[in-house]
Amino acid sequence: MVAPIQRDTINSQATIHAAKAVVMVPPIDFKFNVETSADNEFQKSLALTDAEIRTKALKEFYGMVELLRSHGVDVTVMDYSPTQGETPDAVFPNNWFSTTADGDVYLFPMACENRRREIRPETLVDALRESGFNPTQVLQLGNLESPEAFLESTGVMIMDHINSTVYAALSVRCDRNLLQQYVNRAGFKEVIYFDTRMSSGSPVYHTNVMMAVGEGFAVICDEIIEEFERRRVLNSLQKTKDVVSITEEQMGQFCGNILQLQNDKGERLIAMSLSAYNAFTLEQKRVLRKHGKLVPIDVSTIETIGGGSVRCMLGENFLPA
Repeated sequence: MVAPIQRDTINSQATIHAAKAVVMVPPIDFKFNVETSADNEFQKSLALTDAEIRTKALKEFYGMVELLRSHGVDVTVMDYSPTQGETPDAVFPNNWFSTTADGDVYLFPMACENRRREIRPETLVDALRESGFNPTQVLQLGNLESPEAFLESTGVMIMDHINSTVYAALSVRCDRNLLQQYVNRAGFKEVIYFDTRMSSGSPVYHTNVMMAVGEGFAVICDEIIEEFERRRVLNSLQKTKDVVSITEEQMGQFCGNILQLQNDKGERLIAMSLSAYNAFTLEQKRVLRKHGKLVPIDVSTIETIGGGSVRCMLGENFLPA
């Protein structure tokens, strides 16, 4: 049963930042999504048939699942049959849900109609329970089926759980009012939102392609933030983080689309695509390695056609076991 967010109480945010478990969704219907390409400049076509693309994408997906598990990360694969129309971007589940250590699962409204078919709370809850987790309630933000405003979860909200702060680049997919509503309800103390402008003149479509925040580090393409807001964002991050500044060209190789995790031994890992790993400089890698083992993963087909990379493929699972 999905309950709209109506509570007056505010959830306590766990101080755990790096998730020990993740949810991943296989790219069963994966192909170039024309709807999302309207504002996602990272998507590119390949001279392959849809069948060839899906074969490559599935191989990359299960290779990523296997690699993460080999590093001690708990991976729940939310498999489902495409019974409600095609879902070409289902491999990016972090855009429609998030979880908390209190047992809450939040659902978020997405901008593109064919992406709304991905929102399957019953399937998600069943998969989580089968994996030994205990989601206690499902909370809905806004209208999921016919939304007037959009907030695409951790695609647009970069959460610093340690400092109880959310960073967000405003765009069509990140509505300021919904953003503030979520921040208030989920118990974060501060939200820092800002405008971006890429060299094309357009705003970045998702915050998580331009920045990532770990326990003690942040990666950010600050050159695309409007100048008067840039100092405020950097000052906030630099108080507690080693800040790695990346160029717009590096952002295009998904250097901002990375995620810090921890394994079953409590060791920190930083998951990223092979493209991102190759695009980071030696000095940038040196800084990142202070905060976890770098785990490069080849998802070149998925990130080229889908316009999202490793971080987009990981729905963090903070739920109690």
